[in-house]
Amino acid sequence: MIDSVALYALGVALVFVGVLIIVVAIILLSISDVKKGKVKGGGAIIIGPIPIIFGTDKKSLKTVLLLSLALTVLIVVVMIIYYLLLR
Repeated sequence: MIDSVALYALGVALVFVGVLIIVVAIILLSISDVKKGKVKGGGAIIIGPIPIIFGTDKKSLKTVLLLSLALTVLIVVVMIIYYLLLR
């Protein structure tokens, strides 16, 4: 069984890795030679097993939809396995 200290350390480490990735992306974008371009993007807010999806174009919406559905299925599978193991 994983104790709460290990989970806390994992969460803090993931937050730092996320911040590091954002900083590196900003630095790489600032030194690149791209002058003009179109910005496309999307995102998902997952509340429980229900994803709320938004985006700027159809391609990003499809990508975010597939990723959020995969994450939702993964969460449901983990919840079922967790329930069956602790029964």
